[in-house]
Amino acid sequence: MSTLDDIRTSPNALAGYYRRFAVADRLLLTGHSHQAWPDVAEEGLLEAFADAARDVDAKWDRAFAKADELRAGFRVLLGDRRGEFALGTSTHDLVLRFLSAVDLPRRPRLVTTDGEFHTLRRQLARLEEEGVEVVRVPVEPVATLAERVADQVDGGTAAVLISAVLFETSRLVPGLAHLADVCRGRSVELVVDAYHALGVVPFSLHDLGLTNAWVLGGGYKYLQLGEGNCFLRLPAHAQELRPVITGWYAEFGALADERRPGAVAYAPGSDRFAGATYDPTSHYRAVRVQRFFTEQGLTPQFLREVSQHQVGLLARHFDELDLPSDVVTRDRETPLGMIGGFLSLRCRDAAGLQLALAERGVRTDARGPYLRFGPAPYLSDLQLETAMATLGEVVRGR
Repeated sequence: MSTLDDIRTSPNALAGYYRRFAVADRLLLTGHSHQAWPDVAEEGLLEAFADAARDVDAKWDRAFAKADELRAGFRVLLGDRRGEFALGTSTHDLVLRFLSAVDLPRRPRLVTTDGEFHTLRRQLARLEEEGVEVVRVPVEPVATLAERVADQVDGGTAAVLISAVLFETSRLVPGLAHLADVCRGRSVELVVDAYHALGVVPFSLHDLGLTNAWVLGGGYKYLQLGEGNCFLRLPAHAQELRPVITGWYAEFGALADERRPGAVAYAPGSDRFAGATYDPTSHYRAVRVQRFFTEQGLTPQFLREVSQHQVGLLARHFDELDLPSDVVTRDRETPLGMIGGFLSLRCRDAAGLQLALAERGVRTDARGPYLRFGPAPYLSDLQLETAMATLGEVVRGR
C-alpha cells in the first residue's frame, strides 16, 4: 500500500511498476490525456491472445466474464452496487445509442454547455444542422453553471448533457444535484460526463445526488485502462427505452415485448444498450489494471489526495516563476479543492509552448488556448518541479 510520502519521493515508489513506460526516466505530464499503463497491463493482453489461441470462437465466455468484471470495477468507482453499465469502445459510440433512445422527434431540444468535450461538441453541432435545437450555456461563471443550465430545461427538452469536470480548465462543476432534481421533475434525461473526474475526483452517485442520472465515462485517462474501455451507466428507467441505434448483442436474452408484438425486442439490463462484435482485448487489459489498483491501494480517496498534492505543487512552482501574464497565466481564484486532475494554463500560444516543452523532454498537452500539465501517481515531486522549471526556461527563452 502506497502513502503520499511514497509518491513524493524520487524515484517514486510506484514507478517500478511502470518500467515499460519508463516513467522514472521521462517527464510525462500527459496525465490528463494518456497516462502510462502499469506493466501488468501486458499480462492482460497476453491472456487475451492465449484465450483466443486456445478456445478460438469459444473464447467469448471468457471475454464476457472479463466484461462483467470490468463493469464491477466501474460500479465500485461510482458507488453503484446494482448499477447497469453498457460498455463501448468510445464515449461517442455510447452517446449515439443514448441519443437514439430519447424522444427527439417530440422533444427536439438538447441543453448543454459551451465547454463540453469534442464527443458532444461535434455530434450535437451536426444534429443542430438537422433541425435539433441545441442550447449551449456559457461555462463562466462555473459556480452558477448547473443552476443556469437548469433554468434552460423546459417541456420541450429531451436531455441535458454536462461535464462533472471541464476538460479545458479542470474546474469542477458544483450544483449537479440541483440540476438532477430539476431534470427529474420535468422528465428530462440528464447525462453527466464523468470521464475527467474518475481516478482523481471521488464520484459517488449517492453522495452527488445523481442516482437517477446517466453517467458517461472511460478508462483512457486517469484509470490507466487504455483505449476501448468506456461505459454508460444506466438509470433504472432506462429499461423503458428502446435505442434506435442497436446492435445484435442487444438480442442476447431478449424477451418478446407483449406491449409491442412483432417489434424489435431488447435484452434486459445493460445489454439493452449493447452494440455488436467487439475486440475484447481491451477488457482483459483493463481488468488486470483494475486489480493492480486494488493491490496497490489506489482508491479514489487516495488518488484524490495524490492529485491535489501534485496539482497544488505545480501551481505553487508556476507562481514562483512569475512569468508574464500575457504569455501564460492560470486561474488563481478557484480553490484547489474545486480543481480536477490537471493544472490548466491559459497561454498566448499553448500549442507552441507544448512543442517547445516536448523538444526539452517534457510531455504535456494543449487544447485551444490551454496548456495542460497532467501529473500522475507514478511521478515524483522532483519530476514535477523539473517540468515546471523547464516551462520557465522555455518562456524566458522565446
